[in-house]
Amino acid sequence: MSRTFPERAFAAASDLGEKPREECGVFGVVGHPEAAWITYQGLFALQHRGQESAGIVSSDGRSFYQHRGMGLVGTVFRGGNLEHLRGHLAVGHNRYSTAGSSTLQNAQPFVAQYARGPIAVAHNGNFVNAFQLRRKMESEGQIFVTTSDTEVFAHLIGASPARSLEDRIVDALREIRGAYSLLCMSPRLLVAVRDPSGFRPLWMGQLEGAILFASETCALDAVDATIEREVEPGEMVLVSLSEGGPQVHSFRLPLFERRAHCIFELLYLARADSVVFGESVALKRLAFGRQLAREAPAEADLVTGIPDSANMAALGYAQESGIPFQFALARNQYVGRTFIEPQQRMREKQVGMKLNPIRDVVAGRRIVLVDDSLMRGTTMRKLVKRIRNAGATEVHVRIAAPPTRYPCFYGVDFPTKTELIASDHTLEEIRRYIRADSLGYLSIQGMLTCVKEPATYCTACFSGRYPLEFEGQDIQQLSFDFSHNRDRN
Repeated sequence: MSRTFPERAFAAASDLGEKPREECGVFGVVGHPEAAWITYQGLFALQHRGQESAGIVSSDGRSFYQHRGMGLVGTVFRGGNLEHLRGHLAVGHNRYSTAGSSTLQNAQPFVAQYARGPIAVAHNGNFVNAFQLRRKMESEGQIFVTTSDTEVFAHLIGASPARSLEDRIVDALREIRGAYSLLCMSPRLLVAVRDPSGFRPLWMGQLEGAILFASETCALDAVDATIEREVEPGEMVLVSLSEGGPQVHSFRLPLFERRAHCIFELLYLARADSVVFGESVALKRLAFGRQLAREAPAEADLVTGIPDSANMAALGYAQESGIPFQFALARNQYVGRTFIEPQQRMREKQVGMKLNPIRDVVAGRRIVLVDDSLMRGTTMRKLVKRIRNAGATEVHVRIAAPPTRYPCFYGVDFPTKTELIASDHTLEEIRRYIRADSLGYLSIQGMLTCVKEPATYCTACFSGRYPLEFEGQDIQQLSFDFSHNRDRN
């Protein structure tokens, strides 16, 4: 994303529903006469990564042209808003935020002026030490106009004594720690950067001689681009405009951390038709479902998934168990996401409006209900009740992920640790709360057997083992800093 201050690294109960939320999607184009239009199409494909604001900044080699707004991509860019975004270079951004920060001033790409001209920044991730850096800058007299950690990064770029933008970015990254897939644009240059741990995905492609970057491959597919490769963890790619077409240069950052790809991208966050971290999301979810069936079998008549993200895991469960798969839940595509409702009672009403059991499918049958995560359990409790009311004789809940016990500080919004039901409740206590006949989770070890390189994945939200150290802080202090600063404002 860009995480905002005064935000904490996870959402309060009134801010977030049952699911974790990805914190943004980025898209960039260099060297195409319709750069803004292509970016607009790419953002549409990345809509699942951010649904509160969207923005595009373009360049004709001399000046920036920008439009940002609150809402979905199709709402923000209508009525001719794209027509004035001229030039062969553009960056775009979809954003999520938590309560108190869903404002236009925090919409991205973030644009600022420094000694050598304008710069635009689009960021997916979270700088874990941005709050401390901001406090230091403010004490030295620097003024901030947003509550975004991306502005902290822009200040660091401006403060660097280096001449070139790429060197200034490197200087800024020496100060910053955390998760970041960044697109930084000057009037004639686009710089793509991925953090040394590789927490968030970032892909590179080509289209009619132009160079493209996107958070997921599905966005490159959407514009008929050729997918080239992932930007490597710790890599900086520079693409400049020239008469002969885009010129590409790449080098490794002088920064080192162990690999820590976010496993939740595969479990839930990424689109099923994407490839992230070199893995097919759809095939991994099938594998998670198969492994779940081996670890948590059930005697039932049919398997179904909670649409849409759990369908592949449910299909894998059915394939491995031999229990038939059926679509048993109808999803209303026009109902907003339940986490935006300010009261729990309203969120539960939204569940009924959004998901409805197909009575003739579930009546008189024992159901295995597969989902990809379980946070508070409130939505699952409501859904189990509705399936029983539709006539199911038994409901066996299976979660194609391990129990989520810890918050994320690397660019995904989770509930607080005390709000995560698995943090302080046993399996049996959770089963009784959601009123299922049985409950089973995928184990951490079982999950990791499904990926190519298990040691390269971050599982902190399940295990509590955070791969990136928090300098001078423990997890409790980091949590306090975010929530305390949020409360003060």
